[in-house]
Amino acid sequence: MPLSEEELRLLEQMERALVAEDPKLASTLRGTTLRATARRRALLAGLAFVVGVGVLMTGAVTRVVAVGIVGFVVMLASAYVALTSWRNQNSAPDKPASPAGSAPNLTVVEGGRARKRLGRGHRGRSRTHGSMMERFEERWRRRRDQNGF
Repeated sequence: MPLSEEELRLLEQMERALVAEDPKLASTLRGTTLRATARRRALLAGLAFVVGVGVLMTGAVTRVVAVGIVGFVVMLASAYVALTSWRNQNSAPDKPASPAGSAPNLTVVEGGRARKRLGRGHRGRSRTHGSMMERFEERWRRRRDQNGF
C-alpha cells in the first residue's frame, strides 16, 4: 500500500532532521551503494583470477598436478564470483541501500524478472496455442495436404 502525500512529507522531514542532528549516523544508515559493492567484489575476484593463473602456471612448470588443479579451481571460483558480481552491478540501481522504513527509495518490480524474448519461430504465436495433441494433429494435416513432407 503506497504512502499518502502527508506520510511522505513527514518521512522526508524526519529524514532531514536525522541528517541535521547526526550526519554520521545518517551516513551509516544509508550504507554503500549496491553497485559499488558489486564493483568491489568483481575487482577482488579479478585479482583472485590472476593469482589462480599464477598458481596454475606454477603447477605446470613444477609438474605438480595438485598445485595446477588448485590454481584452476581458484580461477574457476573467481570467474564465477566476478561474473555474478558484474551481472548484479549492471542490474543494481545507483541509489544507496535504504534504511528500514524509508519508502521513498523503494521501488516495485513487477514479476521480479524481465521476460525473455521468444525465439524466431515463436514470435507470432501466443502461449496458449493449444494442447500438444492439437499441434501434432495440425502438423499431420499440413503434411498430408502438401503430399508428404
